Amino acid sequence: MADANNLKIDIEVPFPSERFAEIAYHVLRVEKEPKRSGVTKEITYHKNILHVKFSAQLARQLRVAVSSFFDNLNLMSETIEFAGDPVSSTYSHF
Repeated sequence: MADANNLKIDIEVPFPSERFAEIAYHVLRVEKEPKRSGVTKEITYHKNILHVKFSAQLARQLRVAVSSFFDNLNLMSETIEFAGDPVSSTYSHF
């Protein structure tokens, strides 16, 4: 749980469209923080902005979680760039 003494980082990532933000949300939300990491992550999107909130007691824990998130975001962005624009306007893989 987030504590008043925890360190926090809020990140907003803009995308060219709401569809790209939705894809990023569905891809990145499955990567849960391990319970032993001491980090909580909340990920949402609104319109074309992906919102991510991290919270941890130690700066090292926060740094590792944010670094891992950006690695995954970069990989996801490169995959979208390689694959091109989404074919459908909705995400229906569930």
